[in-house]
Formats: sequence, C-alpha cells, structure tokens
Amino acid sequence: MKFARKRDILIIAAVAVAGLLLWAVLRGAFAQPGVYAEIYYQSKLVETVALETGAEESFSIEELPKVVFHRYADGSIAFLESDCPDKVCIHAGRLRQVGQMAACLPNEVYMKIVGAIADPDAPDLVIG
Repeated sequence: MKFARKRDILIIAAVAVAGLLLWAVLRGAFAQPGVYAEIYYQSKLVETVALETGAEESFSIEELPKVVFHRYADGSIAFLESDCPDKVCIHAGRLRQVGQMAACLPNEVYMKIVGAIADPDAPDLVIG
C-alpha cells in the first residue's frame, strides 16, 4: 500500500507554495514602518525613541547602563550589547515594522515598535 501518490505530493506542494506566496504578499502589503520604539523596564515605559531615517546613535537607559541599544540610519533599532548570559536579545536583530518586539528577559527589558502615538483623550472608536 502506497502512502502518497505523485499527484498528492504535487497538490501538497502547490498548496504550500500558494500559502507562502500569500503570506509574503500580505506581509508586504500591510507592513507599516515603525514610527517609535518603546522601551520597557520591569513592565514600565522608560524610553520612547523616534525612528527617524538618517539619525544613527547608540544609547542605554538609565536603569540598565550595560544594555545598549542602537538606532540605525534606515529607521530600525536593535539591542547592541547586553550583559545577559544567552544574548537572545542581540540575536533578535533589527526591528523596523510595527508590532515587532525583542526582549532581554534576564534584565527585564523589552522593546516594541509602534506606529504614531495616539492622543490619550481621543476616542478609541467612532461609530456613525
């Protein structure tokens, strides 16, 4: 008894390729470049960094001087240095799209990319 026929394998491969293609198109169409990076320490917002193109700098937050971030000229940001043992935060690479996150769990710091900061007094939803 055969497990799969040649036709079955072709159908599975076609569905997989179509799914990957759809994912790539949707990701490219709806991906927005980040406007700000928010850096949290112990779940409290400690720094908001504008991701302007052309500006490049390395910096750290006051609470953790051994954790160094780098803002790149292309509008991305990344962990540059950390004193944690596993360095997962550094291997996360550059973040540039809204919704991307990187965390350094031993140091209790994480960073996420957000779009334009909304007015806190503005309504969340308008109907009608």
